[in-house]
Order: sequence, then structure tokens, then C-alpha cells
Amino acid sequence: MSNIKPIAMTLGEPGGIGPELALKAWLSRKDHVLPPFFILSPKTIMDQTIESLGLRVKTKVINEVSQTGKFFEDALPVFEIPGTAQDIEHGTASSKTASIVIDSITHAVNLTRSGTASAVVTNPIQKSALYQAGFKHPGHTEFLAELSGPGTIPVMMLANSQLRVVPMTIHIALSEVPKQLTREMIKQLVRITSKSLQRDFGLEKPRLAIAGLNPHAGEDGSMGDEEIRIMRPAIKALQNDGFDVVGPLPADTMFHAEARANYDVALCSYHDQALIPVKTLDFHGGVNVTLGLPFIRTSPDHGTALDIAGKGIARPDSLIAAIKMAAEMAHKRVAGNAASQGA
Repeated sequence: MSNIKPIAMTLGEPGGIGPELALKAWLSRKDHVLPPFFILSPKTIMDQTIESLGLRVKTKVINEVSQTGKFFEDALPVFEIPGTAQDIEHGTASSKTASIVIDSITHAVNLTRSGTASAVVTNPIQKSALYQAGFKHPGHTEFLAELSGPGTIPVMMLANSQLRVVPMTIHIALSEVPKQLTREMIKQLVRITSKSLQRDFGLEKPRLAIAGLNPHAGEDGSMGDEEIRIMRPAIKALQNDGFDVVGPLPADTMFHAEARANYDVALCSYHDQALIPVKTLDFHGGVNVTLGLPFIRTSPDHGTALDIAGKGIARPDSLIAAIKMAAEMAHKRVAGNAASQGA
């Protein structure tokens, strides 16, 4: 991983577990062989968390991202942004700290897009607190897409060591799912996902499996006709374009070990169809990856956990996995760029 730039980590919700996870990830840097990373935060917030939790961590303010490697072994590098710890209370999300949260994300994206950092790893945000401060975006991902520029179409992928899934519809009611699924949407998601798996995961020809919407994938229309009307034509068109895609498959038989060996990613019709298997296989080690952005972004697959913030019991497993996956993706991207330039 020595040929990649440091990883930019965002603070997330200061009253949540983000600061604690960042510190614990740094403490595990040697055990997990983590690449150098820095956090964008007021130093006072990190120092307050260290003191309140009794963690044995040093912090070091850096003025340039290039200083990360110099200090990383002995201290957590902090790329300082404006703000203080004055309005932060563990377990409480406040609109008073919204500017810190937003600045952390914005600066991380800018540093990564400029090539100074290799990837963005985001800690969870509390959208309700940001909304109170005037945040206009539906969520984290949409904000990242706006920072990426016009025409950016973000795609959420959840991944662990055993499974990758892409929910084709996300935070909508089940009754709305059949209305949202279209042939063009399926084709667009497959194209973006396939390209990302090639560029960032080193898969020359990714194998994609699409889960049906209805029980038994509709059973030839007897349990719903979305598979016949929408999915099959989209899949046929994608196959004609050279994509290695199969489906629609019955969701109840496509997530056991033997079935998973036949594809690299599963595209699922709705949120829980995708997230239940990936979280069942590895609840603590899942990573949220945003495909389709002009930079690498990963995140732990959980929320701010306000109920346990400040208690010192938050597990950093998912954040550690997100850091490692971001580094692996950055390494693949650097290797791919080098290969294309040498061709």
C-alpha cells in the first residue's frame, strides 16, 4: 500500500461514536496493518474524547496531508478545521456542530479530488441534527454526489469478505418499490457497478446476479409480473451489450455459500433484501461503499449509535474494514492507471 496517498477520514457526528472509533482504529493500526490516515476535526474534539474515555492516544496537528506518514506511527494526525468541543455532549446530536460535520466532509472530498489524499472514509452523521441547521440533502451520499459535480449518479454497495450487494431501491416503502424499478434504472445500476468493480476491485469481467422482486422471482408471473415486464428485458439487453449478468433469481436461494460462488455482486430489489444477508454473514465487518463517484468513498455500515456514545464500548471493526477496503481500492486504482499509461 506504500504507493497510495494517506486516507482522509471525516469526523462524523461529534456527539456519536465517530471520534471514539477513529481513535480505536488508530490504536489498532499495527494489529490490522492499517495504512496512514488522518482525521479532519478540531483537535479539541479528539482530545476531549481521549480524556473522557481514558484512551492512550496522542494527536498531532498537521498542516499538510503529506505529513501524515511522518507522524502516524506515534500519533493520530489531525487536519484541523474550525470549531471547538464546547457544544458537544456524548450521546446527543446538536445542530450547533453541523458546520463542523459539513466542513469535515467537504475538506476531505476536496483533498481527495485534488489527489492529495487517496480516498475518503466517512464516519456516520446524524441527519436530523443537520436538517435543523438547514442541510438540504436527503443524506450523506447525496451530499457527496453534489460535491462531485453535475451528472454524478451514486450507487450504494454493501460489502464484506463474503458478499457484495447493491440495493436497487433504498429508503422507500415496500409499496413504492415496484413503481421505482424500471428497465433503464436496472441497466444504469449494472453499468456503474460493473465499471467500479473493474476499476476499484480488479475484476476484469464482473459477474452480476439480479434478485427478483417477488417470491420465487415471480414464478413465471403467477406471483407478480415485474420480473417478466421489467427485469428480463433489462437483463437481456445488458447481456447483448456484453455484461455478465444473470437473473432474475429467487432471493431465498441466492445467498448460501454455493450460490455466492457464482457471482461477484448481487443487485437486490429493495433495501432489506440486500442488507439482511450481508449483515447476517458479518454484522460487525460490513462496509458501505459508494460507487459512481469520481473518488473512493467507504464508510462503516452502521449509524452514529448515540445510545452508546461516550461509554467506551463502541466496536471499530466496521471502520477498520472501511479503511482497509478504501486502501485496497486506491491501490487497484493506482495500479490500473499505471497499467493504462504503460499500454
